[in-house]
Amino acid sequence: MTSKQKQFLDLIAWSEGTSTNRLTKHGGYDVVVSGPDGPEVFTDFRDHPFAQGRPAKLIRAGHDGVGALYSTASGRYQLLLRYWRAYQGMLHLPDFSAASQDAVALRQIHEQGADAAIEAGDVEDAIYKCANIWASLPGNTYGQHAHTLQALLDKHSELSKENA
Repeated sequence: MTSKQKQFLDLIAWSEGTSTNRLTKHGGYDVVVSGPDGPEVFTDFRDHPFAQGRPAKLIRAGHDGVGALYSTASGRYQLLLRYWRAYQGMLHLPDFSAASQDAVALRQIHEQGADAAIEAGDVEDAIYKCANIWASLPGNTYGQHAHTLQALLDKHSELSKENA
């Protein structure tokens, strides 16, 4: 992993709120999607937290059962169980460890064609190319809260100074 890739992954983790989650003990790699019942973490990295049949977590109640939103998003990059299974097989990942979560996120970034933008320092282009993956990025179609582009660029600049 290059330093620019690491910095972009750190930006995603910040944007998704995992690396700053008050309960994390592992830089966001242990975070389960938050809902009305508040933040939650997990401690078993042998597999995705929802892999053993745990029902998806309610994250938005809706009205009279209509518009309710459930999710299995977990880990530093809030990976859904269905995508975890696909990438786990594709990349031959042994567990849901930090290294495995990073590998999936890097693969997703690659699939969006954002690698070159990241390496060229064109963070804005990389953000927009990845918006369909992460709901916290502007331009997503998930109908969830997204950060502004300016907030992300400011955070990226801050991360650049921290890693210099």
